[in-house]
Amino acid sequence: MDWKPFFDALGMNGTRWQWRMMRLERNLTNLWHGRREYGDPGFSLPRLLIFVNVILFAWMVLRGMGAGMGLSPLFNPDPYLMIYAGAQYWPLVLAEGEWWRCLTYAFTHGGLIHLGFNMMVLYQVGPLLEHEIGRAPFLILYTLTALTATLAGYLWHPMVTVVGASGSLFGLIGFSVAYFHRLGDPLSIQRRDFMFKWAIFAFVFGLIVGADNAGHLGGAVGGALLGLLTPLTLSARRRAGPLVTLLAGLCAAALVGSLGILLFTWVRGA
Repeated sequence: MDWKPFFDALGMNGTRWQWRMMRLERNLTNLWHGRREYGDPGFSLPRLLIFVNVILFAWMVLRGMGAGMGLSPLFNPDPYLMIYAGAQYWPLVLAEGEWWRCLTYAFTHGGLIHLGFNMMVLYQVGPLLEHEIGRAPFLILYTLTALTATLAGYLWHPMVTVVGASGSLFGLIGFSVAYFHRLGDPLSIQRRDFMFKWAIFAFVFGLIVGADNAGHLGGAVGGALLGLLTPLTLSARRRAGPLVTLLAGLCAAALVGSLGILLFTWVRGA
């Protein structure tokens, strides 16, 4: 796809972003085939998250097509199909005890464009932040901001079906703005401004497609709070190490458990 006119229309450097999109496509292909480019550090949590999102979206589309919906699930899946695929729907959470939806919704998307944009943001923002704070803090941040995002959605519109990773993505952005601002050195300020640009870009895109801006706000606020609380010095990080390890383990268990329950509901309903 020629992305240059799209980014030019947003006032961004279309040539540069066209190159980045081509690089994203190449790296996703390499990830799928297990290939590594020179300088590639190997395992990356953002890449794993992208892979899981893509696989679950593909299954949702195939399920919808198998149910006679044609190609509509690819671009505009109906709410019932998204609920089947793990969407957040608070009446089911509260009445049926389906608390796992508070996390699985972040791996469910409302169409190919929705998925593509969110994965592009995760691909651009995720590795930078993972490299800066480490894999375990990144996992904690991504998981907790998915929860703060859906909590904001409950307070704002509890009867609306909600899907998408954008709550966590705004959490990454909110964290980065607060964290890099606290660091204060020229490179960190540059990274803070880079995240601000992504926030504006994602907010404008959200307005265009009618995204869940309550979730965006909840994720951003949760991320910013974590960015303000994260230790900056090496000694403080070492002291916080055992707590970070414990929280990362709990977050990993919550994510795997929630996705496992979702898969079980599919097998049970087959």
